[in-house]
Amino acid sequence: MVVFGTRPDAVKMAPVVQALRASPAEFTPVVAVTAQHREMLDQVLRLFAITPDHDLGIMTEKQSLADITVRTLEGLSALLPRVAPDLVLVQGDAAPSFVGSLAAFYQRIPVGHVEAGLRTDDKYQPFPEEMYRRMTTVLADMHFAPTRQARRNLMAEGVPAARILVTGNTVIDALLDVARRDRPPADPALAAVLNRPGRRVLLLTSHRRENWGEPQRRIFLAVGDLLDRFPDLDLVFPVHPNPVVAGPAHEILGRHPRAYLCEPVDYAANVACMKAATLILTDSGGIQEEAPALGRPVLVLRETTERPEGIAAGTAHLVGTDRARIVEAGARLLTDPAAYARMSRARNPYGDGRAAGRIVDGLRYFFGVTRNPPAEFVVRDTAAPARAARKVLAAARARGRPSRRRSPP
Repeated sequence: MVVFGTRPDAVKMAPVVQALRASPAEFTPVVAVTAQHREMLDQVLRLFAITPDHDLGIMTEKQSLADITVRTLEGLSALLPRVAPDLVLVQGDAAPSFVGSLAAFYQRIPVGHVEAGLRTDDKYQPFPEEMYRRMTTVLADMHFAPTRQARRNLMAEGVPAARILVTGNTVIDALLDVARRDRPPADPALAAVLNRPGRRVLLLTSHRRENWGEPQRRIFLAVGDLLDRFPDLDLVFPVHPNPVVAGPAHEILGRHPRAYLCEPVDYAANVACMKAATLILTDSGGIQEEAPALGRPVLVLRETTERPEGIAAGTAHLVGTDRARIVEAGARLLTDPAAYARMSRARNPYGDGRAAGRIVDGLRYFFGVTRNPPAEFVVRDTAAPARAARKVLAAARARGRPSRRRSPP
């Protein structure tokens, strides 16, 4: 049984579901969604042609973390005895990962954890994800780590090496799949912003709980400063519907003539935004992995990150939420071609587009179908993911819809 509930986790699980379906003689994937993010989840399910076998539909208005936990546990506790899966596969660090693992543990069902081993070593950064993934680790039997650093984190916590497989991150599988389709955004106004000649696009995503309040206001003010400083810069900001985010976003940026604030976009449109962007500012986890695969520099709007590989490789830069620091880092990339090139051409350590296949191979090994453990993901050719992305963009240009990214002057 494959369990997930949020849009980011659906994106990352979609390639795994597809890979399992490609081997019907060996696997019968049963998809159970909690749907704590109803509309955003459904967008991804449609994009990847996944119809859930079971939909818990737990989303309610003004739901708390406790509400999500209780309803997810109740729903899965009723479902698991009926389905009786041989293994429960969970993803990442949202509530369905931990609660799905706990529900499986209560039924003595093994657990496989995709994207295992990410850590900040601060239980409140990010909140509540750091503790969700730590508790999932304790309950999991098979750990699919995206990177070698993630494996080291798991081994430091006592997880046996034999239970860890380094696979790369499945988000790169999903990203390259969708990027090849080259679908323009359904919103004509957004498509127009992304394709204005002679313009540069700044893509902003910001919604994390630890940034709510004053940190988020500083972020929005810094973005306004960058827009004022660079007249050729246009902002695209898909705003999270939570009033805690949407209120200050529209107050600070909503009236700027070159700021396009819109509702959250579907994943295909999000990929189009990343492809068109010159620079990306984000507090998201997934975009830290995705943008480097497309050769886009990322400024991480957090004080710490569970994805240090990108920082070390130079694909991302941790700037926090200080207004002056954000402006300084953004301005440098928008004015210094050498600094921009160093980040945009740096290696992407997160994957090569074949993570899902490794996970399926790992499951074969776990169940004794194969005798030898599968080969792991290794960043041997550090340019491979970026080269794959360049092929995607070249194909898009050949079809007549060129990427609008423009490097610094």
